Parts: sequence; structure tokens; C-alpha cells
Amino acid sequence: MKVQNITDMDKFFEVIDSCSGKVELVTGEGDRLNLKSKLAQYVSLANIFSDPSIGELELLAYEPEDIDKLVDFMMNS
Repeated sequence: MKVQNITDMDKFFEVIDSCSGKVELVTGEGDRLNLKSKLAQYVSLANIFSDPSIGELELLAYEPEDIDKLVDFMMNS
């Protein structure tokens, strides 16, 4: 799923933390960061804010209920 314009990063990571399965951020180079990891969350935040040209990100969630949570967050933010 492609995501963009996340303005409430705290709420975004709360939704990620509430997911039961693996949620990954895919970088432009194809690397996958496990967003359930606090370290990966900090690294992804640093990359997002250090490169303002990032227009959209790709998230992968493996559990259907997690996909629903993420879609609901994106639709309501």
C-alpha cells in the first residue's frame, strides 16, 4: 500500500504498534524495515524528515485486519 502525507506520526506508530502481524516499510532501494521495531521506527522517521523529496512510501502488512487498520488510519488522517 502506498502512503503519503502522514501528518500525525505518533498516531501512525500507535496504529503500527496495534497491528498483530509484521508491517514493513519498503525503501526506494527495496530494503524492508520492520516497523514493529522501535529502532526501525526511529530510522524511518529520520529518513522521512531528512529527505523532504519523499512523496510517498510503501507499506506492507501481512494480516488482513492490519491492512484494514492502516487503511482506516490513512482515510481518517
